[in-house]
Amino acid sequence: MAHSILERIFKLSENQTNVRTEILAGLTTFLTMCYIVIVNPAILSITGMDFGAVFVATCISAAIGCFIMGFLANYPIALAPGMGLNAYFTFSVVKGMGVSWQIALAAVFVSGVIFILFSFFKIREMLVNALPMSLKMAIAAGIGLFLALIALKGSGVVIASEATLLKMNNLYEIKDGIKTPNLPVIFALLGFFMMVSLDYFRVRGAMIISILLITVLAAMCGLTQFDGVVSAVPSLTPTMMQLDFNGLFSGSMIAVIFVFFLVDLFDSTGTLVGVAHRAGLLDNNGHLPRLKKVLFADSTAIVTGALLGTSSTTPYVESASGVAAGGRTGLTAITVGVLMLACLWFSPLAKAVPAFATAPALLYIGVQMLRSATEIDWHDMTEAAPAFITIAGMPFTYSIADGIALGFISYAAIKLCCGRRKDVPPMVWLVAVCWLAKFWFLGA
Repeated sequence: MAHSILERIFKLSENQTNVRTEILAGLTTFLTMCYIVIVNPAILSITGMDFGAVFVATCISAAIGCFIMGFLANYPIALAPGMGLNAYFTFSVVKGMGVSWQIALAAVFVSGVIFILFSFFKIREMLVNALPMSLKMAIAAGIGLFLALIALKGSGVVIASEATLLKMNNLYEIKDGIKTPNLPVIFALLGFFMMVSLDYFRVRGAMIISILLITVLAAMCGLTQFDGVVSAVPSLTPTMMQLDFNGLFSGSMIAVIFVFFLVDLFDSTGTLVGVAHRAGLLDNNGHLPRLKKVLFADSTAIVTGALLGTSSTTPYVESASGVAAGGRTGLTAITVGVLMLACLWFSPLAKAVPAFATAPALLYIGVQMLRSATEIDWHDMTEAAPAFITIAGMPFTYSIADGIALGFISYAAIKLCCGRRKDVPPMVWLVAVCWLAKFWFLGA
């Protein structure tokens, strides 16, 4: 009976999937993004916000976003407070401008309300559907490279270099004059090779198997530890409903609201298009079915997160790992939401999975998503050049939003210079001008 109810709600057969695959996909997505329940409160607590309260707000806002996305839109896309936006909240707004975190939360709330209005009047839907196919495919491929960079950097395979920005890390470390294996790097590479091999032989759950095996190896080598299983749920009171609207609509704070809105708009748009394409959910015209419901889900999550006490909630690019594991419906997102709520009591288990164990999954998804580049018309330079700028822009600026911005600007500029301005949809012109204004007046 339960299976028939899930079939009716999520249309599993129609999407060529089943309950087991969807739950497995949700677990895979969760394992690749559960770091946020630790990282987000760590970043926001720098502003003076209570770590425990932000931890709870992170879990609950992510769960609510996933539930709305799953039940209303029926998409396998998980949501949680966004990386980059939390850093902007902390270091640019609160620390950089001297604004209280209460006012910053109010700015996030207002940006979320604007999102809802844009979704209601189909402005965001018009934007997503107006994207040229070459930019849509470039966004998916660019996210693949962006994921690869996150994976390689997070696992320690590549490290910072003053001379070359990045360089390959050593497979060994020198301790007390003795050369010893650099286990995090070795385990990350081993996990990737394992994942590819298992998937090649069509082993179900290749990603989860690899992540868990690397985690067990890490624990055996003392690189991670299990600090118990259950912990008490912290109080949400210190951050819940603590928004301060006094002084919010001054010139500088209006600019902050604009940045929150603009960056989240293109982060979420890029992620939705990229992950949906990877899942085969775009229609024959390259449009996203039920788009209004999808956009309503992520805009509602922003408002809810601000009320609870966290920065902007956004669709997570790590959802691509669940899609690669077979996730095709909202049951995948619902699974992630349930696991996010479980983190409230089982946070020690989430902490036990090290970054180098989940990095191989992101790297492998990067391989999968880069395939989209083959669908770009590389013979038409007015399509190929903006697509390349978009793809390269994401990893090299370390921002999905900035990569998309460069893509819009270059698409409009190149078409104009080549006498093909009629090929540019009006919405693309509008967005390109908005991004140019943002870069000129507010900086990158």
